[in-house]
Amino acid sequence: MKVIMTGGGTGGHIYPAIAIADKIQRKHPEAEILFIGTERGMEKDLVPKNGYEIRFITVSGLNRKKLWKNLKTAINLAKGYRQANRIIEEFKPDLVIGTGGYVCAPVVRAAHKKGIRTYIHEQNAYPGVTNKLLEKYVDKVFISFPGSKKYFRDQDKLIVTGNPIRNSFLVCGMSNSRQKMRIKATEFVILCFGGSLGSEKINSTMVHVIEAVNGMPDTKLFFITGKYYYQKICDTFKEAKIILNENINVLEYVDNMHEYLSASDLVISRAGALTISEITACGKASILIPSPNVTGNHQYYNAKVVADEGGAIIIEEKDLSDEKLLGTILRLKNNKEAVNKMSEASMKIGRIDAVDVIYEHLPV
Repeated sequence: MKVIMTGGGTGGHIYPAIAIADKIQRKHPEAEILFIGTERGMEKDLVPKNGYEIRFITVSGLNRKKLWKNLKTAINLAKGYRQANRIIEEFKPDLVIGTGGYVCAPVVRAAHKKGIRTYIHEQNAYPGVTNKLLEKYVDKVFISFPGSKKYFRDQDKLIVTGNPIRNSFLVCGMSNSRQKMRIKATEFVILCFGGSLGSEKINSTMVHVIEAVNGMPDTKLFFITGKYYYQKICDTFKEAKIILNENINVLEYVDNMHEYLSASDLVISRAGALTISEITACGKASILIPSPNVTGNHQYYNAKVVADEGGAIIIEEKDLSDEKLLGTILRLKNNKEAVNKMSEASMKIGRIDAVDVIYEHLPV
């Protein structure tokens, strides 16, 4: 059996594809799995790191601010379609699965034209443009939230699965992670990150939060800045002559996010669909700060799914301030019962069977 996985740009599109590929590989060790992405996306590094071969095509997304630049987008799309066509002819897959990002469009469409079974997975509560366009070319559309149904035309193609997450998030226990990371059971652990690429707004706000909790007893903070912002954050602390105590850990990026997430009491993050799925699968209380710079404000709707059930507190970016974020953190730190209730609500939302449900609907 041969399978092509395609999806790219950010970890939110790539990790679900890897989770699905891992499931297929576990069930069918003889299966050949090939990823198709772009050289500009994170898939360039993440896919090989997870043991899969990847081929690249040339394609770019729509520019909604400078419409004249979409001429190049159209040229790239045509080129990407030809490249995808050649790869499909050479590899001869039995099925193609797309997990989002503009790279999916030429790959899925080319496969459909050749009569190959095609599938897409939508991670967000508000579907992306690419997946809505690809609906007519696929056999099934896997969606993560029931509320996404209204955005698609062919209801018979829809299957609610949740978001596929890597197995490491499902088998990683809090006590084991804390022991491995040398964190005391009595410490209140805060984990902050701004998505796979980082967030300038969250990072600048966290600088002031860190000043307040620096050296605070029984408190540990892990602050993952993203590679692009790491040096800038370090320079900011240096210029302000802030010496960080042992309870503060500023990190550029981590590969073992499952351990950091499992070890934490409170998570502060953006509200990407995969992030939401990982937080809820681990049953963590969270402060969610949706990015306003996404299609259809979909991160807000992702966050609202958790907040409405009591598992998270939403702070919109327009309302984000040093005082508000710090005040929310300290209020939760000093109210263990509230954090426990949020954790329980989060866990009730979390779906851990998404990849199994997807697998059951594939012709494998």
